[in-house]
Amino acid sequence: MITRVLAIIGILLVASISLFAQKSHEDQPNKRVAIYIGHTLVPELNSNERFLIPSWGLDLDFWFNSTFGLGLHSDIEIETFIVRSNRSEELERVNPIVMTLDVLYQPYRGLILQIGPGIEIDPDRKFYLMRAGAEYEIQIGHHWDISPTIFYDHRFNEFGTWSIALGVGKRF
Repeated sequence: MITRVLAIIGILLVASISLFAQKSHEDQPNKRVAIYIGHTLVPELNSNERFLIPSWGLDLDFWFNSTFGLGLHSDIEIETFIVRSNRSEELERVNPIVMTLDVLYQPYRGLILQIGPGIEIDPDRKFYLMRAGAEYEIQIGHHWDISPTIFYDHRFNEFGTWSIALGVGKRF
């Protein structure tokens, strides 16, 4: 059921962006690849403590125009850890991988807001989630950029995490 809902949301997001899409300028690159290094704030067993997990990310973005785009974003958390779900169940997470399909909106040059559905997978379990975040692309020349980012992932009926990262991207 959740898979169908996420698929419908994804189709609606793509269709709605297509309505607003304009042809990109030939001299303006509309694809971007970025690699990120960061940390994810995850709730630990004791609710008074927090746990930071190192993470790596890879983003693949396609821009329809200078305002709207779609991004396939993936992260891997490089550690095994235990979290407490909303049902007070202890869940061991072994190097979970998070993948999202995000709508990208650039309201101001460099500032990019993102929101979209996704999934977190590890060897034992998967969670569906919704991501919301922001990043700021700082151009450093020849279509290269550095981008600090922050986002929140809410796993449906489970737990949420905050992530901060710094990326290096290339438009082409």
